[in-house]
Amino acid sequence: MDRLNINSQIEHLQSKYVGTGHADTIKHEWGTNQARDSLASFIGHNTLLSFISVAENECKARVKANLLEKMLQPCGPPPEKEEL
Repeated sequence: MDRLNINSQIEHLQSKYVGTGHADTIKHEWGTNQARDSLASFIGHNTLLSFISVAENECKARVKANLLEKMLQPCGPPPEKEEL
């Protein structure tokens, strides 16, 4: 009974939050989710954004725009799917 309850809770979390993954998640999808979460955190925390802007010697708006652009394909293009 406990195993069924735990599995239903895991399935609920996986359907609610994309970044938790599931059994069919490939390495590229997982890496992309992790990279986007990190970039969103950098953009959302003003102190991290300030740190990056000082390190890159750019204004905060330029750094924010660059980070947003990286979110499109942070790990490069997805791998081609194999046909069976």
